[in-house]
Amino acid sequence: MKRFSEYMNEWLYANDGYYAKFRDIGKGGDFYTAVSTSRFFGASIANNFLKLLDNGRANKDAWIIEIGAHRGYMIADMIEWIYGKNPSLIDTLNFATVERMPNVAKAQREYFANRFGDDIKIHQFSSIDEVEGEYIYFVSNEIFDAFPCELYNDGRLAYIEQEAVLWQEAGEKFKEFAKRYNLIRGEIAIGYEEFAKSVSNSANKIDFVTFDYGEDYVRNDFSIRVYQEHKTLPFFDEELDLKSSYKRADITYDVNFAHLQDAFKLNGMQKVAYKTQAKALIDFGLIDMLEEYASMSSYNDYLRQAERVKTLISPTIMGDRFKMIWVSKG
Repeated sequence: MKRFSEYMNEWLYANDGYYAKFRDIGKGGDFYTAVSTSRFFGASIANNFLKLLDNGRANKDAWIIEIGAHRGYMIADMIEWIYGKNPSLIDTLNFATVERMPNVAKAQREYFANRFGDDIKIHQFSSIDEVEGEYIYFVSNEIFDAFPCELYNDGRLAYIEQEAVLWQEAGEKFKEFAKRYNLIRGEIAIGYEEFAKSVSNSANKIDFVTFDYGEDYVRNDFSIRVYQEHKTLPFFDEELDLKSSYKRADITYDVNFAHLQDAFKLNGMQKVAYKTQAKALIDFGLIDMLEEYASMSSYNDYLRQAERVKTLISPTIMGDRFKMIWVSKG
């Protein structure tokens, strides 16, 4: 019998777990992300960094580091946008990814080599604890929904035994957490505090920008679900076959952004902004960037890009469902 967090950790991160092999994202994978939807997603985040550079918050020898970069599309899109705005920055800035899964790190190296050749050096770290700098601009997309979690239900925790869910009395630590966030039923993420500590210890000045789906309050319902071939099944759905899905499909849940913010605050980092994805990207300059692109491209190409951008910011697709939280230090 295993606590659900142990079961989920093995499902995703064991040597034969879901993330042990490189998984396609997009049409050929199990799900879509903002990164796979449009290059303007990463470009908008890069544009935000350039604003910090202009106002003196960031510096020309800063580190830009993506955590959980999958193939590396986002940081590559960021590099491309920065190069287009100021090519000299490519010689002074430092770029890196943090990726603990060896097969994924290998796929990143191959992608970077195909996209940039030897022109741009992108470092790879296997842990945030290896990272050190004076100023670091961290970015990530959909990583916190993949932290192992506990399932909490009115004072009880979920355990898994032979693909069956059993409920047992929760310890005081979890009951205190539930009381703090007014949680009756739902997920409790494990590891946010340790992650925030590692980020905070990496540099004297930090900006950390991340996007994920969730809210800054609990809905008091289970959001835990399985994605496979663009189909979604709630974890407690009778149609879900745990034995066949285990380690073969993605498992995820909605992020409690209040918990995430508190984890960073506990480690000396303060919230700069919490917004919908649509509001964040627009504030980063997305619309102006698209208009600039229109002046340099064909009309048909502009229409294709505009349609992809619409997916990012449409309230009924990704715009309101996904949120951005930006925390800083120093």
